[in-house]
Amino acid sequence: MNPQKFTPLQSLPQAKHYCAYQERCHSEVKDKLYGFGLNKNEVEQIISTLIEENYLNEERFAIQYAGGHFRSKKWGKVKIAYALKQKQVSAYCIKKALQQINDEDYFKTMQKVFDDKLKALKSEKNIFIKKRKLQDHLMQRGFENDLIRDLLKEL
Repeated sequence: MNPQKFTPLQSLPQAKHYCAYQERCHSEVKDKLYGFGLNKNEVEQIISTLIEENYLNEERFAIQYAGGHFRSKKWGKVKIAYALKQKQVSAYCIKKALQQINDEDYFKTMQKVFDDKLKALKSEKNIFIKKRKLQDHLMQRGFENDLIRDLLKEL
């Protein structure tokens, strides 16, 4: 199937709608515009227009993305930061987004993920295997090593 081609004039309202529907990062919008068959200069021009008109704001995207993935998917800060880096979000915006996550909520969420996994492992008799599985699970969710170690000490 051939992707639909748009002129820069046709692409701007399409891009505005794409950004208004939900927060987007710059790389997502660039990919979308290149998919319209635009060249680099046309894409850069449309991106700068979207930024000027506040349709595109990387900091706002990062904060929304971090908060959403923390609350709904119970991701830790490590995993959120990695996902934002994959989306080519600036280090400044990533740092700002992670600061928005309330520390108290963060620890409560981590404790809940820990407790849920501990319940799932209640049949595991070997304490070393149990601790290893808990540690692996929390790391995979993107929580920090030192926080995981502190939780495991209480076990």
